[in-house]
Amino acid sequence: MGDHLPAPSSPQPKTRTFSSLGRRLVLATLVFCLLFTLAMVTLRTWMAWESNLTEMNSELALIDQVFQNTLAHAIWEMDRESLDKQLSSVAKAAPVGRVALNILRPGQSPETIEFNRYPLGPSGVVPVLHRQLVAQPYIGANEKVGELTIEGDNHLLWERLWKEARSIVITQIIQSLLLAGLVMTMFNRLVTVHVVQIARHLSGLAPQTLKHHLKLQRSVHGQDELSLLEFQVNALQDNLHAHLERQHSDELAIAASRDQLAELVEARTAELKAANQSLEALSRHDALTGLANRRYFDELKEVEFRRAIRHRTPLAVLMCDVDFFKIYNDTYGHIQGDQCLKQIAETLSSVFGRSGELTARVGGEEFVVVLPNIDANQAYDAAQRLRASLAERELPHSGSAVSSFVTLSIGVAELDPETMDHFDQLLQRADQALYRAKHQGRDRVVI
Repeated sequence: MGDHLPAPSSPQPKTRTFSSLGRRLVLATLVFCLLFTLAMVTLRTWMAWESNLTEMNSELALIDQVFQNTLAHAIWEMDRESLDKQLSSVAKAAPVGRVALNILRPGQSPETIEFNRYPLGPSGVVPVLHRQLVAQPYIGANEKVGELTIEGDNHLLWERLWKEARSIVITQIIQSLLLAGLVMTMFNRLVTVHVVQIARHLSGLAPQTLKHHLKLQRSVHGQDELSLLEFQVNALQDNLHAHLERQHSDELAIAASRDQLAELVEARTAELKAANQSLEALSRHDALTGLANRRYFDELKEVEFRRAIRHRTPLAVLMCDVDFFKIYNDTYGHIQGDQCLKQIAETLSSVFGRSGELTARVGGEEFVVVLPNIDANQAYDAAQRLRASLAERELPHSGSAVSSFVTLSIGVAELDPETMDHFDQLLQRADQALYRAKHQGRDRVVI
């Protein structure tokens, strides 16, 4: 009865091919050194390129300084032989790939003399120096006689660069390899050996062996990162089972919460987007007619006013009022009155649909139209088209004293920059014209 049955053996994990951490560290170090070398070679090559460009610019500037005055003098004196010799000398200079001289003579077509060292010309990255040649026939007189263009030698520039680049590459590779060798040797002795021991210890862990603590075989005075790792591995072994169980349950809870939160955020985002769009539309447009409301009109009117003042362009305003609209509401009811306003708004939108034109409802039956780049006469014609378009709809109005259909009285005003310094003055002028239209019998346009 005192005998104990042997514990069932746990299934052995499938053997996998061993891949040395040291080997991978060697590969990673070499890759890093290669990338570092490429980066440094690129940087130093770019610096060498910039240095060569600067040097070639200085050489071209020196050549220009030497030949500028003599070339200008030769052109002024019409000494073609001297001119050809000087240009040939410039073209033979080491940093010069192409030289072109554009000779300017009053009353004649410009003459161009060009020396090109290579038939294909420069690559587009070489320095190019342009200089105006000015002759001084006598003191105080300067005459422009030509234009000198000196382009650097592309082949020389690249030859210098490759020469420096080879030296940079060789030096940088040697430095990188030496550094990589030192880092790999020290890392292998101080870290890799002990990491292998830790890996072997962890590979043998099982629920029944969690109490077998890790003990690194090394002689170290004091504490370092590996000592901390050893301590933490042992502490982890003591609590691993409970920790794994808790972690698993936490992961399930987090996954469920994440999915729920994602759905909630998506729904709230859609609601917020719809609410913002609705709020934007309500804040700028009249709910009944869909035209711009008074708030949006007040924002845009000053913009158009300042633009017209700044560019000195005409700006016209139409002030429109529905004739006998109160009687219309009393006769047909407010619901039909709203439908009438919608019909008028549609008419306004169809007549004034050009880019930049603004139609707004600013009162119960009052509408304003802002017409950029339109003078008073053009605005008058547009207002007449509006009246004609509304008449075609034949909206019945039995209570009107001027027509059997709904009509508009329209006041027209044009911006006068000399007497108006803000938009409200223009609007007041249009309102006064509307007042005259009503007193002259309604159903008309008055400027």
